[in-house]
Amino acid sequence: MSADSPAVTVPGPPESSGSDPKGRHLGLALFVIAAAQLMVVLDGTITNIALPSIQAALDVSDANLAWIVNAYALAFGGLLLLGGRAGDLFGRRRMFQVGIAVFTLASLLGGLAPGEGLLILARVLQGVGAAVAAPSALSLIATTFPEGPPRNRAMGVYAAMAGLGATVGLLLGGVLTDALDWRWVCFVNIPIGLAVLAGTRTLVEAERHPGRLDIPSTITGTGGLIALVYGITRVGEHGWTDTAALSCFAAALVLLAVFLIVQSRSAHPMMPLRLFKDRNRWGSYATMLFVGGGMMAMFYFLSLYMQLILGYNAVQAGLANLPFSVGMGIATTLSSKLAAHLPPRLIAGPGLLVAVVGMFWFATLTPESSYAGHLLPAMFVTALGLGMSFVPMTLGAVSGVRHQDTGIASALLNTAQQVGGALGLAVLATVSTSAANGKLPEASASFYRGLATQDRGLMAKAGEALTHGYTMAFVGAGAVFLASLCVTVFAINAGKQRATGEATAVHMG
Repeated sequence: MSADSPAVTVPGPPESSGSDPKGRHLGLALFVIAAAQLMVVLDGTITNIALPSIQAALDVSDANLAWIVNAYALAFGGLLLLGGRAGDLFGRRRMFQVGIAVFTLASLLGGLAPGEGLLILARVLQGVGAAVAAPSALSLIATTFPEGPPRNRAMGVYAAMAGLGATVGLLLGGVLTDALDWRWVCFVNIPIGLAVLAGTRTLVEAERHPGRLDIPSTITGTGGLIALVYGITRVGEHGWTDTAALSCFAAALVLLAVFLIVQSRSAHPMMPLRLFKDRNRWGSYATMLFVGGGMMAMFYFLSLYMQLILGYNAVQAGLANLPFSVGMGIATTLSSKLAAHLPPRLIAGPGLLVAVVGMFWFATLTPESSYAGHLLPAMFVTALGLGMSFVPMTLGAVSGVRHQDTGIASALLNTAQQVGGALGLAVLATVSTSAANGKLPEASASFYRGLATQDRGLMAKAGEALTHGYTMAFVGAGAVFLASLCVTVFAINAGKQRATGEATAVHMG
């Protein structure tokens, strides 16, 4: 959770704000924040179920299909730190309103998009809106709700939305696509966004801080990531000798190097490099980078496999993901309790090993695999394993940081997950497409051609090729989780920590 809703430690409010509940419409304020959080998180997965319908309706290529998911993740992850800084400078409530407005308008644009180009642009703008709105949500809880049970209750609802968002996105995407049309996975955000905007007057503004936006860092950092992901996508289409792909890699190298230089010299860096001096902290970030990469790819390829190969409709595909949510819920609850008794790597390490087993179980899928005998247990096992890693990594990211760095430290964890998801999906989509086309040239196009002409022989042959591609991607995702396991074991050496209900909210989208 891909998959998103940064995990931010909530600072205490100023004495003058949020301390008097009288006259506050706390119930409405809680609805506003919870609805916004749910909308932002579920958009990381809601389009996954609609991908086959989008591909057929807009004639989207395999390479560009991944961009419909990646565009949101890249914009969200790449601009998350800037969005948090903007809230500090210009007001949390104001930036929350701006972000939700941009997100809502982008959803309208996406729902009306006549082609893949405008849809991908709309997904980028959704990511921009989410990156501006999401960092403000937890701070607004601190300023709106008084300390004690009201704030604890608000934090509990917020965390629940973070955990449920990915599942709600898959289920809602299935229902909307099957009952109405794929465009409703975008349109559904419009009434939610308008309701949230109308209710923001119940939120209490946080105090502003002096400083300025770090635009050079935003341009070089986000630009470098986009160039890297696009270069990986080009390799999948045109091979490693493609001039445009090599140019993208060179541009990414230069831009990311400049980004690090700017950060090291800035008096007010967007990403303070001092946070990476602690091995447990950078280990947590690296682990979540890999976890995000494998998990987003898993959701992507499972959605395609269930609908294209097994023939599930969108609702069935959405419901089929429920075991993942159950397993994730069990594991995160258990790991929260274990965090007070065991060091993080003794919780996350075994969990990630279980996740590796789950992914290699997925790698044995065939076009004839059953749901009950293969998909369900593999999904549940993978979720159990991944769920054991979220709480320890979140605690590791914020443990021991200075008070003024707690927000940025935890936001960096979500940035790592989003960026990792985009990079992982780009790499594994390239692996999958290459493997499938190795079995049957233009396997995806052949499958849709067979579907249009009712050529069952061609569909079966193309289905075998596509399944081979998906299983190779699952092998790659297993290797990514194995890398996260290695980082956890060798980099993270912190002792046991106490998980608190108000400390963190984990995004599992």
